[in-house]
Amino acid sequence: MEIQQLEILCKQLYEATDSVIRSDAEKALVAFVSSPDALPKCQMLLERADSSYAQLLAATTLTKLIQGLNLEQRIDIRSYVLNYLANRPNLQHFVVQALVTLLAKITKYGWFDMYKSELIFQNLFEDVKKFLQGSVEHCTIGVQILSQLVLEMNSIIEVDVNLTFSKNRKIATSFRDQQLYDIFLLSCSLLVTARDNSKNLNFMDESQQALISHVLRLTKNCLSFDFIGSSTDESSDDMNSVQIPTSWRPAFLDSNTLKLFFDLYQILPNGLASYSLSCLVQMTSVRRSLFNNSERTKFLTHLVEGVKNILMNLHGLSDPDNYHEFCRLLARLKSNYQLGELIAVPCYPEAIQLIAKFTVQSLQMWQFAPNSVHYLLTLWQRMVASVPYVKSPEPHLLGTYTPEVTKAYIESRLDAVPVIVRDNMEDPLDDLCMVQQQLEQLSVIERCEYDKTCTLLVQHFDQKAREYENLLQTRNANPMDITVHELQLTWLVYIIGSAIVGRLTVNSNDDHDTMDAELVIRVLQLMSLTDARLPQAGCEKLELAVLSFLEQVRKMHITEQTQKANVYKRLSEVFGLNDEQMLLSFINRKMWVKYTNMHKSVKSDSATSQN
Repeated sequence: MEIQQLEILCKQLYEATDSVIRSDAEKALVAFVSSPDALPKCQMLLERADSSYAQLLAATTLTKLIQGLNLEQRIDIRSYVLNYLANRPNLQHFVVQALVTLLAKITKYGWFDMYKSELIFQNLFEDVKKFLQGSVEHCTIGVQILSQLVLEMNSIIEVDVNLTFSKNRKIATSFRDQQLYDIFLLSCSLLVTARDNSKNLNFMDESQQALISHVLRLTKNCLSFDFIGSSTDESSDDMNSVQIPTSWRPAFLDSNTLKLFFDLYQILPNGLASYSLSCLVQMTSVRRSLFNNSERTKFLTHLVEGVKNILMNLHGLSDPDNYHEFCRLLARLKSNYQLGELIAVPCYPEAIQLIAKFTVQSLQMWQFAPNSVHYLLTLWQRMVASVPYVKSPEPHLLGTYTPEVTKAYIESRLDAVPVIVRDNMEDPLDDLCMVQQQLEQLSVIERCEYDKTCTLLVQHFDQKAREYENLLQTRNANPMDITVHELQLTWLVYIIGSAIVGRLTVNSNDDHDTMDAELVIRVLQLMSLTDARLPQAGCEKLELAVLSFLEQVRKMHITEQTQKANVYKRLSEVFGLNDEQMLLSFINRKMWVKYTNMHKSVKSDSATSQN
């Protein structure tokens, strides 16, 4: 296939609007990859440089050919690509990315290959340093090469039989021990230079913004490296500990390292600042054994002071990315440190007050970054769960601030309902997975100062239930008002269910039993209203909440072995339920009625839709 024809096919693949033309071009280019003259023609495409798409094809094709090349060919390609990037610093960004990916993969593949008594592929770090001495564009390319190299070394995907999982780990371990720390220090030094010269830099300039962005990504990649081969997926468990090697201790014992990233957050514009927070999230998560007790206290003190300073002026937190990363940072504080250690930090009283205020404001702004609420609730859940184990003489102050968080969660859910119904917005109650996750966290949080939680729930429940009953008895009542109250009661029933099951996580007393009974009674009384409406116009979401509540009560009584005399005293007075067996039988009957009615409703809806 001629070079000009390849360039035309590339143009057709990426620019043609006709899907048939694109498909034919793709088939022809797939055939080219496996042709015997692909290697020399890729070099010719790069040399001509007439088309960015042709350059992209050449880079990606060479990447696919790596396994079939001999050592000399791979060395030639390595040298050629380095020179190519050095001589053409203004290539399209997707071409640069394809070429640095080629470099990273060919480096990993030949990491242990010896050529003339030299491990030549391990020299890439030294070669890249030459880029860092050039223009902003050259420096950016150099940083991209290192960043991609770190990512590639961290990848465990088996390329072929010659790069098995065990060999992958052997290469990654060698890279970790020989070069990764130096790359991390280099990235930090570049960031220090940027911070110290920030007054002379224009971070809104596209080239300078690209450079600082890639340096921050490089730093994050270094901190996110799979140091011990645990192959954990950060997205599946956001509380993983970062297994920083002992040899990295000097960087983490130096308080200037943490200060650097807090400073950068204050300096950098939105779009870049979140990367500095991402790095802080990783640094907050370093394994506890990296420090001795006094070192850990000092490190934690600097962390909490940095967090406190951000909360004092809320700088940058109106940006969703900054806000999300900051919430992750707060959650990591408790996941990696004990409550007693946090209490020992001198600025803890001020910090916990600011964190509580921030949490309350975040919950009240329920439309803004709802996915980030998980991290705030995680923080408070873990804090409250740790209270029984605290031996510090200093007050933890959670009794002061946790009720504010509980109140904000409950009232923000209730306040959101009229807006959601009126504006026909997406209802969080439709995402039951998220709701259950939040309720599981809340079940621990709301048991702190439980009397305040119960008083609040009873107050709101009585008001909403009374208004709901009046609406049902009012002829021609506004259907929207009925819907609003049903959804508000749905939230309250879910939250009461979480409060009931939350007793399994704490030590309860007689007063708590009485409070639990009052909450259970109210939901059971509400059921008399909802059961009467079920065959005609029941609210499915409210019914699901009631079923969830009944399941929570049943779970509590099956799991908990202690006697609950105060619970049954009140249940006996209102419903004639004197003991556990009577309560469980009552719950089972109610659940059966609800499941039956809901099943009939589904069948009726199905028949109606078919007609």
